[in-house]
Amino acid sequence: RVKYAPYSKRDEDLAASAQVVLEKTLIHVASHLQRKTGLSDLAYAGGVALNCQGNTLLLERSGFKRVFIPPSAGDSGTALGCALLVANRAGEPDHAPLTSARLGPSFTRAEVDEAIARNGLRCRRPDDLAAEVAKALASGKIVGWFEGRLEFGPRALGGRSILADPRNADMRNTLNSRIKYREPFRPFAASVLEEHAGEWFEGPVRAPFMLFAYPARAAIRQDIPAVVHRDGTCRIQTVSRDQDPTYHALISAFHKETGVPLVLNTSFNENEPIVCTPRDAIECFMSTRMDLLAMEGALISR
Repeated sequence: RVKYAPYSKRDEDLAASAQVVLEKTLIHVASHLQRKTGLSDLAYAGGVALNCQGNTLLLERSGFKRVFIPPSAGDSGTALGCALLVANRAGEPDHAPLTSARLGPSFTRAEVDEAIARNGLRCRRPDDLAAEVAKALASGKIVGWFEGRLEFGPRALGGRSILADPRNADMRNTLNSRIKYREPFRPFAASVLEEHAGEWFEGPVRAPFMLFAYPARAAIRQDIPAVVHRDGTCRIQTVSRDQDPTYHALISAFHKETGVPLVLNTSFNENEPIVCTPRDAIECFMSTRMDLLAMEGALISR
């Protein structure tokens, strides 16, 4: 099948069957390892480790109590593995747990202002950016969110994200028609306040790297249709106040505005790599139909 060609029932069945075989294989291998070693913790990586549904079943059925997957689980993550290997061979002490994927570059306010001016744009700097962006999201606006260091890996985790209201059932189609141009069956993820995740989702819901899919509680599925999959699950990122205070403040403001402690989050790009620099962000904003761009305290509208 050619990319973006219409897909048939047979294509859907093949994809579903491949997923089932993958899940069975993951559980079989991991269960064997757990019985053989007797260990309770598993760390695993590779491109397959980005399969959120498989990861959740692995955690539930393999016998391991904790599963760690690095945020850049695919080929690019070998850079981190090489660095850790060299550090260990050099006799460096044990490293602290990896709790944040925000390992890329960041940009100063002056650099952001320069990029805005160079493109002939105007911006405001609201006293309470989180509250203003939260109100915009609640009114149906689509917002590009550029803050702090770039994420390492394929998931947008609040550094370079496009945000929208998860309560809007039409938002998935709106995003696809205006910005992402993805197949309609591909769901969007949610960033949820860590302290409220258990109220909205079932399971051991801590997923700072957006690598697990958890069932949304039945009573609230109709409240967030833009991020709930057909099977009732949702791919989530849990956001901690300690790890990401700015993104946490934004979602908290949306929670105060709407009563919903999560936002729809997808990567800040349009069929190209995720944006890195202020210039990248502005070019993506200008070439798509986003409503607002929030960038290091500055707010740009059309």
